[in-house]
Amino acid sequence: MNSRVVRASKSALSVQKAFLAIVVVVIAMALFNVNPGTKSEFFTELNFVDLLKSSSIFLILAMGETFVLIGGGVDLSIGGMMALSGVVVIMLINAGVPIPVAIALCLLLGLAVGATNAFISVYQRTEPFIITLGMGVVLTGIGEQLTNAHPVSTGDLNFQNIANLQVLGPVPVLVVVMLAVVGVVYWILRSTSFGRNVYAVGGDYEVAKYSGINVLRTKAATYLICGVTAALAGVMLASQLSSASSIAGDPVPLFVVCAVVVGGTSVAGGIGGAIKSTIGLVLLGILTNAFNMLRIDSLVSYLPTALLGVIIVSILWLDSYGRKRRRESV
Repeated sequence: MNSRVVRASKSALSVQKAFLAIVVVVIAMALFNVNPGTKSEFFTELNFVDLLKSSSIFLILAMGETFVLIGGGVDLSIGGMMALSGVVVIMLINAGVPIPVAIALCLLLGLAVGATNAFISVYQRTEPFIITLGMGVVLTGIGEQLTNAHPVSTGDLNFQNIANLQVLGPVPVLVVVMLAVVGVVYWILRSTSFGRNVYAVGGDYEVAKYSGINVLRTKAATYLICGVTAALAGVMLASQLSSASSIAGDPVPLFVVCAVVVGGTSVAGGIGGAIKSTIGLVLLGILTNAFNMLRIDSLVSYLPTALLGVIIVSILWLDSYGRKRRRESV
């Protein structure tokens, strides 16, 4: 029994290298005492809450991206959609539109953008990488036009409380919303026929088609979901900061896609899940947090960014190498 448990544990760790990397980082931070003579700041409640808050927006985005990647596509418009929805919700609130109506309109906007991506990428059979990248640029441009390339802000306390109100001790609503999104995505992918169809379409498009699955509708639905989650992320970010910027989403898409892939979701489709994507985001969040705690940027200004890139590439290379070895051993 013990030998089987050990073998199963080794197999799990070999598959989920991102989780192993998280364990290594946590152990390393336990060995580094950031403030000599005191408890390390890394293991304080305040730091963990800040880590959750800083990762929540990315995790909401990652859940939508997970659907698209598993279905065999990719959506790089999520950054532009997030930024535009934040701008739109604040402008609507400042214009006197009730908060629930403003949020609903932003989610419908995300749905419309997702539908546009789906129509062009899925039904017109064009390259989703280029189409969604271009859509992200279009959305950013619309946001700049609406704001004259200036940030917009609001002083509405009710809107600010949507993300910042503390409901579970120091844990704000933003974290609760993120956990709810992760839970719903996990349930859909694992316990519904739609989720199984997404895996089938991403795993082998032709086999899924001849199995009776409506492959076009299933794949298109993943883009709609991604558009809605991106809009929700933008609303929550605007609430958290009480402001929004049309360029806030510029670095977001590739970061989210990298994190999701690092977690174990394949860009080829058919492989992945909510938990894997969460692990990937948590790893990058913990690494960024650890670099800040260790004051690495005081040594070389952009060293943390370079180290993060090296770690991402290394994990992806190890994962690719492991897959190759497993195929060769069959």
